[in-house]
Amino acid sequence: MTHAMPADAPVLWWIRRDLRLADNPALDAALKAAQATGAPVIPVFIFDQEDEALGAAPRFRLGLGLEHLQGRLRAMGSDLILRRGEAAAELDDVIAQTGAGAVHWSRAYDPKSIERDTAIKEALKARGLHAQSHAGHLLFEPWTVATKTGGMYRVYSPFWKAVRTRDVAELIPAPTHIPAPATWPSSAQLSDWNLAARMNRGAAIVAQHCRVGEEAAEARLRDFIDSRVAHYATARDLPAVDATSGLSENLAWGEISPRRIWHMGVAAMEGSAAAGAETFLKEIVWREFAYHLMFHTPHILTTSWRPEWESFSWSDGATEPLLAWKQGRTGFRFVDAAMREMYVTGKMHNRARMIVASLLTKHMLTDWRIGQKWFEECLVDWDPASNAMGWQWVAGSGPDASPFFRVFNPDGQLDKFDPKGVYQAMWIAEGQRNPPSKALQFYEAMPRSWDLSPDMARPRPVLDLKAGRERALEAYSARDKGAA
Repeated sequence: MTHAMPADAPVLWWIRRDLRLADNPALDAALKAAQATGAPVIPVFIFDQEDEALGAAPRFRLGLGLEHLQGRLRAMGSDLILRRGEAAAELDDVIAQTGAGAVHWSRAYDPKSIERDTAIKEALKARGLHAQSHAGHLLFEPWTVATKTGGMYRVYSPFWKAVRTRDVAELIPAPTHIPAPATWPSSAQLSDWNLAARMNRGAAIVAQHCRVGEEAAEARLRDFIDSRVAHYATARDLPAVDATSGLSENLAWGEISPRRIWHMGVAAMEGSAAAGAETFLKEIVWREFAYHLMFHTPHILTTSWRPEWESFSWSDGATEPLLAWKQGRTGFRFVDAAMREMYVTGKMHNRARMIVASLLTKHMLTDWRIGQKWFEECLVDWDPASNAMGWQWVAGSGPDASPFFRVFNPDGQLDKFDPKGVYQAMWIAEGQRNPPSKALQFYEAMPRSWDLSPDMARPRPVLDLKAGRERALEAYSARDKGAA
């Protein structure tokens, strides 16, 4: 049933993974619609079924982001309305309380969100409300990047070539004012949600290593462009060196737009930092490629991207080596250092992620989905598309034709990328007379049930690397013969 809306009916800005005011097309559209009629704009965040499914670390990091955004909105004379429950029902209740006539939001691209958003948009429009979704989470909408035959890209290199010279929209400045309603609708208290609960004692440790909010994100980007991007192409693989942007957590929660990163990266290419800046931009487009794959082939989130891999005999992971992998006690120092870095900071160096994933899926032949779910539980920069593509890329079941060439030797990788042992010493306390604080923080952040201490003996390797590699190659060969 439709009904006429007052000309000055409030406009809802439905916030999701776009916790920023600057360069936010959904917010900009809401403000323009409100300005035309003198209506207020009401920011709303709904903790719905998709958020309930978040792992401990991303749930915790979302809470930090919401707290920061709410504080920023309140400083402007606005506020953030918090609701928890089924998204359509909560939106309907806010609309009923406020008489809102329009809802604007940033698009999501995973299948469950698309289904939810499509149903909500249809229902709102059927009632006579204006409902509109907007770009903002990506540089390019997935359906706008196509091959010459109109299909999707399945390999990264041609995808990069197709988008590298595309125009990217100019940035939208942050508003200086968001018109507030005379009366606010009811709202939950963020503290009552206790989004850090599942982190237990680890929350206080990980929080020390998070840089929350768009101001921090923009400062991070400027610092990276000014001081590190020139050497990014070579230094980014060195886990002990502060060579990367660190923006993954901010991008994951929309505290900075990819367009802002792109424009600053392109500007850096015009100077002496050209090589490093181009490599950096390729990493931003690698994220775009992950979303391209998730949108066109959503099964990448849950099943093997390559259908022939569904019959592969993965281990279910119910073994002591899997527990040792989770605890950072495999006996392979690159892997162990990386896992401990994740428990302390909520993040992991990209090179280390590949080594950690390779040991689990190649040497241990453990199902990549087990690693995918563990990262989803532990990473504050968890991203559904990037996490799924990354695990499948390493496992060999994803968009990559050469799994045989990526059975990484963690010891060899350590010799190559941490030859002086700085990274491992930074995170592994055992065997050090005076371990650094970060290495000791692992024991404060880890689950108490693990009952580990820094004075324990160094763990012995959980497997023989040569035998594990041969077993993996034999299993891959058998799969190929079976597929043939």
